[in-house]
Amino acid sequence: MRGLKGKVVLVTGGGGGIGAATCKRFGEEGAKVAVVDINPAAAESVVKDIVAAGGKAQAFVLDLTNQAQVIAGVAAIEAALGPVDVLVNNAGWDRAGNFLKTDKALWEQIVAINLYGSLHMHHAVLKGMSERGRGRVVNIASDAARVGSSGEAVYALCKGGMIAFSKTLARELARQQINVNVVCPGPTDTALFADFAGDGDQGDKLRQGLARAIPFGRLGQPGDLPGAVAFLASDDAAFITGQVISVSGGLTMVG
Repeated sequence: MRGLKGKVVLVTGGGGGIGAATCKRFGEEGAKVAVVDINPAAAESVVKDIVAAGGKAQAFVLDLTNQAQVIAGVAAIEAALGPVDVLVNNAGWDRAGNFLKTDKALWEQIVAINLYGSLHMHHAVLKGMSERGRGRVVNIASDAARVGSSGEAVYALCKGGMIAFSKTLARELARQQINVNVVCPGPTDTALFADFAGDGDQGDKLRQGLARAIPFGRLGQPGDLPGAVAFLASDDAAFITGQVISVSGGLTMVG
């Protein structure tokens, strides 16, 4: 991809799944990667892999639900690596449950991580991007936001809000040459999906049913996402903003 070498790329939830695969792809592209995660061991493991492959990366431990910590964390990242050129908001969490059987405590936890965590990071990073007059943002939402997903009502609420938020920011920041786009994974074989699907026969049946429903005949893998993310962060996508793309093996086809 053109224009990624030497860029500072901040990836939240970079310690596992789609986030780890995305961090490694940016490392391969020659970017300086800030691997942000609440799990220090996971973040350091990804950094080790990037460095072993000849890339540049550093781990940063942040609780995205704490705005003061995010502000301080972004300042530390920029002091260590330079101004953030690309922000990838990937961190997310969910727990499956019929909405009417869930409670406010769970709603608040899902919203704090999936919505407020991203708001905190946008606010901390975009001020600098706006002043510099350049930047790329790629938000990882979900096809649950586009078509719904049983058992994920509040998660879908957050991700749907993230799509609307991204489109609005794309309009507000266009004059500052900041691109804001969204990638929506379909069902992807990650730890988050494993938590959602559960163990045993029930989980196996869900996986098998989804694989049959997906035209490509399989669940997505973390490595299926970084190409789309890297493209939207690159100079090849310089005139693309406010767009949403599903990476779902054809399960979701939205015009």
